[in-house]
Amino acid sequence: MFTLCVKDSFAAAHRLEAYHGKCENLHGHNFTVEAFFEGERLNEEGMLIDFAILKGYVNEALSELDHKYINEIPFFQERASSSEYIALHLYERLRTLLKEKSVSVREVRVWESEKVYAAFRG
Repeated sequence: MFTLCVKDSFAAAHRLEAYHGKCENLHGHNFTVEAFFEGERLNEEGMLIDFAILKGYVNEALSELDHKYINEIPFFQERASSSEYIALHLYERLRTLLKEKSVSVREVRVWESEKVYAAFRG
């Protein structure tokens, strides 16, 4: 199995409404995202898929969150805007965007800071 990773970032605001502490207040992060893709077969060029294609998918998914108030996005109106749910949202969004059948989304990591991340793995 081959694994590829695309790393990018976005800035957004959110608040954890059911949380009791500083994070229940409106605040923002410069989130870093790592999206991992996997597949078993390389193409005739010796690649699983062109990184440029994957970067396009990641960019499209992140652009929907970038410079937004996450709590106002429909997905997060039904659940917390935690890093865990942001990872799930991006995982599902990338699965929807990915057109190539030979590659799948393996995991999405959402870093809130340089020291902590949440991940969702399908």
